[in-house]
Amino acid sequence: MESSLDRAAGQIRSELAKKPGGVFTEAELISLRSEHAEEWALAKRVPARAFIAFLIESLGLQVVQLKSEDYGQVTRYTWGEYSPFRMALSLRPRGYLSHGTAVFLHGLNDQLPKTIHVNQEQSAKPRGGGLLQERLTMAFSRRQRTSNYIFAFGTHRAVILSGKQTGAWGVSVMPGLHGESLPVTGIARTLVDIAVRPAYAGGVQQVLEAYRGAHGRVKGAEIVDALEHLDHVYPYHQAIGFLMERAGFGEPDLEPLERIGMTFDFYLLHGMRNSTLNSRWRLFVPEGF
Repeated sequence: MESSLDRAAGQIRSELAKKPGGVFTEAELISLRSEHAEEWALAKRVPARAFIAFLIESLGLQVVQLKSEDYGQVTRYTWGEYSPFRMALSLRPRGYLSHGTAVFLHGLNDQLPKTIHVNQEQSAKPRGGGLLQERLTMAFSRRQRTSNYIFAFGTHRAVILSGKQTGAWGVSVMPGLHGESLPVTGIARTLVDIAVRPAYAGGVQQVLEAYRGAHGRVKGAEIVDALEHLDHVYPYHQAIGFLMERAGFGEPDLEPLERIGMTFDFYLLHGMRNSTLNSRWRLFVPEGF
């Protein structure tokens, strides 16, 4: 005998196909059943678990396990060709895409990312105190910490970042490859973020390539505006000015960064063993870079 689920199969397929990006949580599937139970004339005895089992076994809904060495695994469901960006964002629905992922989405390089960075901001914290050269030098003598909050799925991995509270400044929504809406840091914000955390963009050489890709698409004044809103303790404008100069930005874009002033010797990277000082930006950079 044909069940109520079998009779509603066409309507269910149509509803699943409406989700841009094609990624569902269990809660979303249960909500879908509840919202359409009357429209689809589902028998009352069909529980949520049976509904999901029918989607998998009869309609072809796929099950994806996101696995972490440190945080166990998370289950998601996909319909058709799904968006890996929406999959990563499903782990932190209030987060946004940043760093190397934003670099790709803005077309600042052509490397399709296998690592997707999702930034969910922490609660607001007091700003650090006054800066001293000795403390700055000590901090940058050590290797920069990176997130181990990583989930692997298929050929991708999602890295969850706990960024500082900015009120999602500089984040906007742009379309993804599957017509899905993606919250992404804008170009100016992205250039600041990857100067602060080069490892999340593939390393300093990839950061420089992104700056070259941004040449002509962002102005120095916009970078200064981003720096003022993000309010970092360290003088990252010195690193950013150096990168912009190396990327071919002209003096009108470099001058707003120089006007901020340079009180300290700063460092392009953490943990450099062999470095040279760039006198214009008072910045230590790797030898030969």
